[in-house]
Amino acid sequence: MAIGAIDIGGSKIAVGVVDASGRVLAKSETSTQSAGAYPEAIQTIAAMLRATAGKVDVPVDGIGIGSTGPLDPIKGEFCELDTIPQWSGGTPVADLAREFGVAVAMENDADAGALAEASWGTRRGKTRLIYVTVGTGIGGGMIFDGQLYRGVDGAHPEVAHQVLDADGPPCSCGLSGCWEALAAGPAMARWMESQPEYNGSKGLSARRIYALADEGDALARRTVEREILWLGIGLANLVNLFAPDAILLGGSVMKGAGRDLDRIWQLMRRGCRFVPLEKVELGLASLGEDANLIGAARVWHHRFERQG
Repeated sequence: MAIGAIDIGGSKIAVGVVDASGRVLAKSETSTQSAGAYPEAIQTIAAMLRATAGKVDVPVDGIGIGSTGPLDPIKGEFCELDTIPQWSGGTPVADLAREFGVAVAMENDADAGALAEASWGTRRGKTRLIYVTVGTGIGGGMIFDGQLYRGVDGAHPEVAHQVLDADGPPCSCGLSGCWEALAAGPAMARWMESQPEYNGSKGLSARRIYALADEGDALARRTVEREILWLGIGLANLVNLFAPDAILLGGSVMKGAGRDLDRIWQLMRRGCRFVPLEKVELGLASLGEDANLIGAARVWHHRFERQG
């Protein structure tokens, strides 16, 4: 069995073909913004999937989608999207099902990542697992006793919008000082670029900030210290609320911040006195650069194997 996997993010779209063991057989990607408005974008995605499947000459038996949100996973529709507002109201599940004649399922990309780690990752024996992705935004997916946690009306819990500093920078959710507004990659860049001593060009990436810190740049080091603080506080909140077996971290920012896990852990200890933090495993996601595609494929298995 081969599943077409589609990962839709604010910066890029990745398409792949994934076998029944979670191995990516072929993949391709493009810029999200270059895909255009939703009608053009869905045709681009369909063409990419056909071409990618053609590379390995296998039929696509189903399609799984992991996407930035908010979205309705039950209806398979996009809600009012912040990162790609021109796609709001799109119906990718119905459109791709009609295009390929197969069953299609969609989940928030963080939920997709959580499903993949719980089923195919190195911590698949954990019964209470939280997956957090830190990149252009922050997302979180929760697996409790093998079930993907959903809120009221099937809603995806928005861990990114826990308020950590009410006097902090404004967030797209309507409040200020949310975790995402403080610790996502663009938040790191905005803070560093806003400092009086910064004299570089605009448009920093988290990767560049970590590189500058390694080169000895004092402001970049302060930015990294600030990132450790906000990651630690946000993760401590998740431990206090849910007392999970494991929290796994993925996303582009963690390629730099992953080396500071011990320091993040020490900060979490200060705020987790009343839960058994020593029994909570904090680690990096295990599925590597293809984690989002693997997660998208796992969305299909989780949805339709459970019904079979």
